[in-house]
Amino acid sequence: QLQASGGGLVQAGGFLRLSCAASGGTFSRYAVAWFRQVPGKEREFVAALSRGGGRTYYSDSVKGRFTISSDNAKNTVNLQMNGLKPEDTAVYYCATKNTAVVPTTSSLYDYWGQGTLVTVSS
Repeated sequence: QLQASGGGLVQAGGFLRLSCAASGGTFSRYAVAWFRQVPGKEREFVAALSRGGGRTYYSDSVKGRFTISSDNAKNTVNLQMNGLKPEDTAVYYCATKNTAVVPTTSSLYDYWGQGTLVTVSS
């Protein structure tokens, strides 16, 4: 099971750190991604970490502001979000897939966390 946490309310320009924790297993065999969704829109790819953590992927909208990383000691995958903008407001989800090829399409992921709300005020 995946548990996403760390969301909250922050002013534009601020930062948040989201965490995705796995219970009952480790991330070592999985690609891990963060997606976000606002009401009425499809789930949008944000960032991903390849199996083993060797490669990272980002959407153009967050590149240079967000950083995805793993903390093996805590068995979490984190999303550090800096320079937040009002358009980053969304529910953020973590997802995993046992694959060496990292997809950016939400439908290709097998396991999902429950989501954590990020609200950025202007």
